[in-house]
Parts: sequence; structure tokens; C-alpha cells
Amino acid sequence: QVQLVESGGGLVQPGGSLRLSCAASGIIFNTDVMGWYRQAPGKERKLVARITIGDSTNYADSVKGRFTISRDNASSTVYLQMNSLKPEDTAVYYCYWRPQNGPTYYWGQGTQVTVSS
Repeated sequence: QVQLVESGGGLVQPGGSLRLSCAASGIIFNTDVMGWYRQAPGKERKLVARITIGDSTNYADSVKGRFTISRDNASSTVYLQMNSLKPEDTAVYYCYWRPQNGPTYYWGQGTQVTVSS
């Protein structure tokens, strides 16, 4: 069974940092694409970052230089380090698994990130 469990969200002031975690099970963790989407109120879910086979990474322009995605194959965990957070980063963040970079996405339950004074 595929299971993706996110954690690490919360309330942070502008300029602060958070690290999100996504613990995966039931997948071949170190051979598949994984990443993070986010969805703000009233907006579409958009890609934030992804990490591919071989640990290549991609980021949305809005988070480049501030967010870092990484993975720990030993613990089957994907991380999203978020620095210099802005109010516009406020959203529900969803971890995903995309087997073989194909058409199917599997999602975690989401974790809320709120950036506010």
C-alpha cells in the first residue's frame, strides 16, 4: 500500500523558516520522482519543487533560492526546507509520488503552512 505522511507545517512569521517532511511507504523510494505541491485559498494546486531519479531538483520560480528539496533514501523521507518565508507562501502543502514520472500522482493528506505576523 502506498502511504505518504506529511508533517512540519505550522504558523511562522515572515522571514522565518520551516522544514516539511514526507515519510513514504509502499513505494520504491529511491527510483521514483517525488515532490511538493501547494494550494492557496482560491487558487490552483501548483508545483513547488520536485526531486527526480539521481536527485536532480526543480523549483517554481517563486521559491527558487529560498526552498530546498532533498530526500533521505535510508528513511524513505522527502524534505522541503523553506527559508525566508513570505505571506504568499501560505498554503496547504502536499507531498506527492509520481511513479516512473508517469501520468499518475499519489498524494499525501497535506500540511498547513501559514506565514503571518
